Amino acid sequence: MTKAITGNTIRGNILFALTVYVVFLLLFENKLAIPVWLQPVGRLHAMFVHFPIVIVLLALILDAFTPRNESSFYSVFSRNLLFAGSALSGVTVVMGVFLSREDGYEGDMLMWHKWWGVTVFLLSVLIYAIRTQSWFTTGLARASAVVTALAVIIAGHLGGSLTHGDDYILAPIARVSQPEVVSPEDAIVFDHVIKPIFESKCRSCHNPLKVKGKLILTDSASIMKGGKSGELLVAGNPHESLLLHRIQLPLEEKKHMPPSDRPQLSSEEEAVLYEWVRSGAPFNKSLTSYAENDSFRIVVTRLFDARQKESEQYDFPPAEPSTLAQLNSNYRVVRPVSRNSPALAVNIYNRALYSPTTVEELKEVRQQVIALDLSKMPVVDSELQHIARLQNLRKLNLNFTAITGDGLTTLASLEQLEHLSIAGTNVSYEELKAFLARRRSLKTVALWETPISSTEVRMLQEEFPDIEILGVLEGEMELIKLNPPTLKNKSRVFRDTISLILFHPVRDTEIRFTTDGSDPDSLTSPIFESKTVIDKTTIIKARAFKKDWLSSEVGHLNVYRRKHQPDTVMLLSKLNRVHVQKGAITFFDNELGTFNANSPAWANNWGGVRNNNLELLLRYDEPRQITTVSFNCLIETENSIFPPESVELWGGSSEEDLRLIARVNITLPTVYRKPYIELFDVTFEAQEVSWLKIVAKPVMKLPEWHKNKGRPAFLLVDEILVN
Repeated sequence: MTKAITGNTIRGNILFALTVYVVFLLLFENKLAIPVWLQPVGRLHAMFVHFPIVIVLLALILDAFTPRNESSFYSVFSRNLLFAGSALSGVTVVMGVFLSREDGYEGDMLMWHKWWGVTVFLLSVLIYAIRTQSWFTTGLARASAVVTALAVIIAGHLGGSLTHGDDYILAPIARVSQPEVVSPEDAIVFDHVIKPIFESKCRSCHNPLKVKGKLILTDSASIMKGGKSGELLVAGNPHESLLLHRIQLPLEEKKHMPPSDRPQLSSEEEAVLYEWVRSGAPFNKSLTSYAENDSFRIVVTRLFDARQKESEQYDFPPAEPSTLAQLNSNYRVVRPVSRNSPALAVNIYNRALYSPTTVEELKEVRQQVIALDLSKMPVVDSELQHIARLQNLRKLNLNFTAITGDGLTTLASLEQLEHLSIAGTNVSYEELKAFLARRRSLKTVALWETPISSTEVRMLQEEFPDIEILGVLEGEMELIKLNPPTLKNKSRVFRDTISLILFHPVRDTEIRFTTDGSDPDSLTSPIFESKTVIDKTTIIKARAFKKDWLSSEVGHLNVYRRKHQPDTVMLLSKLNRVHVQKGAITFFDNELGTFNANSPAWANNWGGVRNNNLELLLRYDEPRQITTVSFNCLIETENSIFPPESVELWGGSSEEDLRLIARVNITLPTVYRKPYIELFDVTFEAQEVSWLKIVAKPVMKLPEWHKNKGRPAFLLVDEILVN
């Protein structure tokens, strides 16, 4: 009896302590900052949650349908089972709280899911506490089981809606409301063109109930407000609009939108969003207010035609679900073109994993594939024979592949092909002309950046008036602005020299650069060549130029020299718990930090301190002659991230024989500025050292002009360079 009482007491104390901890987390949830090392625990929530639910429900069912005899086997078994389920439910709630503190989990649906989950936990603990009371009858046990089961169903439904969209469960049987069908002549730009795109491809994650990234895409006011990442779009400037940047990222990129496991935007929808932003992102204008030859009106009309085709009836059966499951992978997406349609659209991505079998395997669905996107894949002519077997193919994207005009002849058997994109290929005028003469079913051909000239494009349009030839015609298309060049070196930190690798994704682009601080121009600045070598920390300014394109903005590409890499690094002070990164090695790992609205500093290689100095001790196996120590710092005044207030350097031949070799005060910001990265140099007369102690002192009291005046600032550093 004593042993049983002791066991019951221990179990009761465990549940009581867990309940107190859960209540504590809920009370102070808004102040929680979950460190990186603890985030995987939160992410186990979705996998772990089903286990305690099954245990709790099984225990309650046993309790409700067995005699009320505490000494019986079934009663003891159900009591122990209920304890296990209750305790695991509490752990699941804790995991859920941890997970909810990550980005992308906001909205009313999250709140309701959280509180219904907490209700399940508290109900199970309460039932465990009172089940031995004399007044806890079989009828009350059954009622408790029913109430708990209902709470589990509601919490589970809300959790499923969070991860799969609010219509996920009932979508297969529910009559989904369709957007109002109007003709292009009666269409209002936002209501009938833009909003339906957001409703079908974005709403499941960006609605008032599930506000992922604090972004809502259901009404014009919320769209213009933007989300956690700032403004969603810049009216009139598609190149600076986050909306289009996320859409145009490669499908395998984590930040690509919509996520790769959700229905993707069609090429027509992407074009409409681009032209909408370019035209000023209006909401209340009618489509007819645009001229008939306006590019926005043209792409919208094309989208309306595509929507009409989605309802087309096909005379072939749908593919087997098991076949689709086998074909979908981390380099290929196969999905229906619309709900309940047997027709399939295929998108193949991830160039590194591509092989000829990637297309050949589509023979299992050769009847059903009507759209195939192979853009930027290493496709060659011999592989087009597999595409030619897709007998109902209507739309084919071969942009920037290695095909030639010889390969096009293989596709002549595609009798239903209507839209062909061969931009960025080496297909010539004569080869395309011969192909078009054989394939009269085509409606559009896209051929930007091919050897075909504007004059030849005009000749093709005249000879094939029923086919829309999409190519650059002189004076008929606005010039597109190039993006700045990028630096493709694996690391920007080097020891002696670095051979620059400047890159631009547009073929045949000329890159000009400077290293003296001046802006590069198209005439006098040196042209980048692969032999360009840098031997010191340098700010490289680079611009891209190409005929018939607007030159890019100036790109600032920094490279950093670290001649003396320490043999041992010791951290003498405590890093801020949010900015621990790799500890002491963070500052010498050759990995630069980044920053933007979607990349918080704690996730991008910035180590830092607050309330205490940053102190490091470096040891070199052989004495080194040093003259400069540099700190690469993030400054984000709005969020109290400042450079160090002062820096001290101590050096010597041993750890016990350190002397002060430099002390400098750093000039601090005096106004709010946009976030930026700056390199701070501490230079002194040459010193020979085997040991070097670095002390960087953060701002302990923010200035009067700052909104957090009097409070300590953060000091964030990614690399320390000793030369």
